[in-house]
Amino acid sequence: MSSTPRRPTPTLAGATRGRVLFGGDYNPEQWPEETWHEDVRLMRDAGVNSVTLGVFSWAKIEPRPGERRFGWLDRLMDLMHEGGIGVVLATPTASPPPWLGRLYPETLPRDEDGRTEWWGGRQHFSHSSAAYRRHAAAVTEDLAARYASHPALTMWHINNEYCTYDWGDEAAARFRTWLRGRYGGLDALNTAWGTAFWSQGYGDWEEVLPPRHAHYLKNPTQVLDFKRFTSDMLLECYAAERDIVRRHTPHLPVTTNFMPLWAGQDAWRWAEEEDVVSVDLYPDPRDPFAAQHAALVQDMTRSQARGPWMLMEQAAGAVNWRGVNHPKPQGLNRLWSFQAVARGADAVCYFQWRQSRQGAEKFHSGMVGHAGERGRTFQEVKRIGAELAAVGPEVAGRHGTADIAVLHDWHSWWAGAHEGRLSTRVDYADVLTTWHRALWQAGLATDFAHPEHDLSAYRMVVVPQLYALTDAAIDNLLAHVRGGGVLVSGFLTGVADQDDRVRAGGMDARLRELFGIRTLHEWWPLEAGETVRTDDFTGTLWSEEIEETEDASVEAAYRGGELDGRPAALRNGRAWYLSTLPEPDALRRVLTGIAAEAGVRPVLDGLPGQVEAVRRGELLFVLNHGREPVTVEVPGTHHDLLTRATVTDRLTLERYGVAVLRP
Repeated sequence: MSSTPRRPTPTLAGATRGRVLFGGDYNPEQWPEETWHEDVRLMRDAGVNSVTLGVFSWAKIEPRPGERRFGWLDRLMDLMHEGGIGVVLATPTASPPPWLGRLYPETLPRDEDGRTEWWGGRQHFSHSSAAYRRHAAAVTEDLAARYASHPALTMWHINNEYCTYDWGDEAAARFRTWLRGRYGGLDALNTAWGTAFWSQGYGDWEEVLPPRHAHYLKNPTQVLDFKRFTSDMLLECYAAERDIVRRHTPHLPVTTNFMPLWAGQDAWRWAEEEDVVSVDLYPDPRDPFAAQHAALVQDMTRSQARGPWMLMEQAAGAVNWRGVNHPKPQGLNRLWSFQAVARGADAVCYFQWRQSRQGAEKFHSGMVGHAGERGRTFQEVKRIGAELAAVGPEVAGRHGTADIAVLHDWHSWWAGAHEGRLSTRVDYADVLTTWHRALWQAGLATDFAHPEHDLSAYRMVVVPQLYALTDAAIDNLLAHVRGGGVLVSGFLTGVADQDDRVRAGGMDARLRELFGIRTLHEWWPLEAGETVRTDDFTGTLWSEEIEETEDASVEAAYRGGELDGRPAALRNGRAWYLSTLPEPDALRRVLTGIAAEAGVRPVLDGLPGQVEAVRRGELLFVLNHGREPVTVEVPGTHHDLLTRATVTDRLTLERYGVAVLRP
């Protein structure tokens, strides 16, 4: 019997076509039409080859219910095509027009106190509202039908930065439906939520609500499930619009943009539903760890994409939402753009093309700032565009490799953040960042992985903290070690199951056996400024009173205080457990030593402290994050794709300098 072959899944490569995409959000509806031709001239001058249109254009497209005004967008699509610029066309559903909220108030989300979030900003939609979904689908259908065959169209961008919560009545009804699907019946729900505590047992589904404002602490598993539900409802909204545009253009890739390390969205699951994984990234130019934060987000996004990804938004200069908004010093925009390419980006884009003169983001920078084309920002954008055009054919589609996987799971993050935890000073994202920073500063290449992913390709797996683990995840960690891999775990790992039920013994018995822990007696969280001393390093944030098994080796013991002599760093064969958070230099030293024993070495040895080296395919990116020139030892002879110079053994980089070296 013959069968119709499946159509290949569209990818980012279909849009890049051997280039690095360069451009950004273009909002021409904010400008008189005579400006549009000037924009195209400047885009061509800057090497822009891709723009995103229509992200916040719902009121422009549909000024009144059912009315469609596409003429202005027709002219823009044609203008972009004539200028040789591809279009990532966005569905405009992130910001509904005022008429939708006025005529259909149920489309407006409510917070946990029951207050309505009104129009006048953005993202004012209830993910559970049938009326919102119906109107969003209608405008998406008409948009896709009109432009499906337009030659400028290269990709679809659905909505924007999905991030809305809703505790309203329609969301409550959808929450109950979601819970029925998860648990089947109320008995299973009561068991999972532990409702025997505080007389919370549910006897009728109508009694089950989102975790609204409560007199005291809320049920932790109810809160956990509501976070899961919210991520799933937003994903349903994305998938509904994605399926509409796919039906019209099955050959074009579809994406939506993640916010970096945002707590409200299970991006592992979302990434499986996208053709292209994209992210928005806005490090603070004044943050001394900004480059490492960017590296973390880039490593995570590349891992979610399992290959090249898209930097959907970054700032050409200052943003407008910090307390004090600093511009980027000269060279920093270029440096961070190339850092993204080094870590797998095949698209480098901005919010936005031309800086707005009105509205809430008029002080958020654009590729063309208020200073115009003579301004420093635009001149640097031109340089970046020219250089990306030169290196694009050499880098697009190439993959990097890593021997270390850092494990991360949104469900564990959600479970560990409940109100009744032992220490509010323990912030999951901070712990994750601290461990990644130690590896980054050591020059060790890392991927991210879900705890249930296949880990067989990695020599070393790092678990900064995974408070809640499924049985499948625990079995996966054990299999990694049994297969010859090294496992390093931080404190508060394996404490609870997927329902936030504390496991017997305070840590899963299989993990205790793996790490060589006979008994976990007590958790000892530390106050602000409090530390613990060991015979090898100083610990911060946390400590634990654990008793080791006979086979385990105490690599560092607490000295003094209640925990004197107890293990701070414990090793059992290829499995390590740290019951405190070593100070940064010590954590880097510990992880570097374990990595070396596992056969993992830095990309380049002996790098100066502010210099990062990243391999992507056969190319070596060397990036100077410091404000002073620096000389770097690079053994062998290389060709610098940016300067076209030959580099032998030694490389000098200017402040914020970049080299892209080919052997």
